[in-house]
Amino acid sequence: MNIKGKITAFIVILAASTVVESCSSTLPNIGEVKEEVVNYYSSGKYGTELNNVIDNAIAKFDNVEAAYNSLVVFDIDETALSNYSFDEGIDFGFVPGLWEQWIDSAKVPAIDGVKRLYEFLIKKGFKVVFVTGRSEHNYTPTYKNLLYAGYTIFDTLIVRSASEKKLTALEYKSKKRVELTKKGYNIVGDIGDQYSDLEGPYHGIRVKIPNYTYIIR
Repeated sequence: MNIKGKITAFIVILAASTVVESCSSTLPNIGEVKEEVVNYYSSGKYGTELNNVIDNAIAKFDNVEAAYNSLVVFDIDETALSNYSFDEGIDFGFVPGLWEQWIDSAKVPAIDGVKRLYEFLIKKGFKVVFVTGRSEHNYTPTYKNLLYAGYTIFDTLIVRSASEKKLTALEYKSKKRVELTKKGYNIVGDIGDQYSDLEGPYHGIRVKIPNYTYIIR
């Protein structure tokens, strides 16, 4: 190789190494992030954080008297029910067909800590309503799944209608809490894994369940 060729090759190598260095210094690799998430859940850290959240929530609700219309609103996915094994199995992606099959199975497991909070609230005399972003056609398997997972006492299950499809999660959840309040409920608490579950009017005590797999706004 002549001197001109050597200089050209050196410049190409230098440029390539500069690009690699630039990328590695600004963003983490998505594979490494996924590995951190898996380690967090599998190491028991998720369970520890969740139980701390639930213990604090129970302490707060224990100071609230339950009236005939006192209501606590629960989200479903990653709140009442855990889709973690499904998400990990498809490498934290989203495949609509597989997701529908997972829902239709009606055997998504409960999140134990949230179930403990639910049982405490029922025993104390609070009413419970489940409000989910799942679609109308998911109503029946979702209802069956709640019973399967042990959520056997609740006033109603609310799913997203076709006319509400274009609403953001925050708009939809807020709308449903307003409607529940107009029906005569007094919302004293709101349980969800997304901040969009908890923001907006009529939320009472807000309980944020940890979720490190996705964000819905």
